[in-house]
Amino acid sequence: MSAWQGRALGARTVTYDETRPILYALAVGAGASDLDLVFEERLRVLPTFVLTLAQWAPDALGSAGAFDVRTAVHGTQRLRVFKPLPRSGSVEMSARVTDVWDKGSAAVFDVAVESEYFEATWSLFAPGSGGFGGERGPSSRRRPEADPGGVLTVRTSSDQAALYRLLGDRHHLHIDPEAAKAAGMPRPIMHGLCTLAAVTLPLAESLGAHPADLAELEGRFAAPVFPGDVLQVSTWQDGDAVLFEAAVDGLTVISGGRAHFAAAR
Repeated sequence: MSAWQGRALGARTVTYDETRPILYALAVGAGASDLDLVFEERLRVLPTFVLTLAQWAPDALGSAGAFDVRTAVHGTQRLRVFKPLPRSGSVEMSARVTDVWDKGSAAVFDVAVESEYFEATWSLFAPGSGGFGGERGPSSRRRPEADPGGVLTVRTSSDQAALYRLLGDRHHLHIDPEAAKAAGMPRPIMHGLCTLAAVTLPLAESLGAHPADLAELEGRFAAPVFPGDVLQVSTWQDGDAVLFEAAVDGLTVISGGRAHFAAAR
């Protein structure tokens, strides 16, 4: 077992006003006409907003020396929502490393952040950190064999990464062409969490639900998305939930997706 498994990462209280969830909604694709997402008088906070509040936890693990932050990548994100976030206020959170999976030449670190409002888990793929004799861990959810029940189109904005980074993740990869080239990318890329959240808006609409009623979300980041890309999102009904996979020009960028909206009809 890895020495990092079970490691506490501390607690933090984050305070925000109404401006931040409104900025977040705009950054993940809401429009000016979505008044209950962008107008303070009617505001409902998108549940995925919590992922910007809790980003400190996986960052703290990297800073503690668990893996090489230059090569580790965000593999999978999971979110469970317990109750709606307030329009403004403070959120108390605690974080820990729940699991460390041994993939041989790499390891996957699961970092869970918990609060009264949500539980969010980052799975971080860290090359060079495996080989310690631990369990390999669960396999990723496979694409359903049946044909998709629906296909949605999600158009990202050329300015979307520049806007989303104002929520806290200011890695130069998302804004600076030179930093992107140094990382092997032709140009700056979207934040994976921005892409994942952007998909939930049309998913909710297709199900007759409100995006603020998101109760569970999961997705694996399979390939980069560039600002301005058009995503084709294939969907499959799975009981009360929906499975999904997103692709750009036939290349899968989010796999193993699953979303459940509490008030979907």
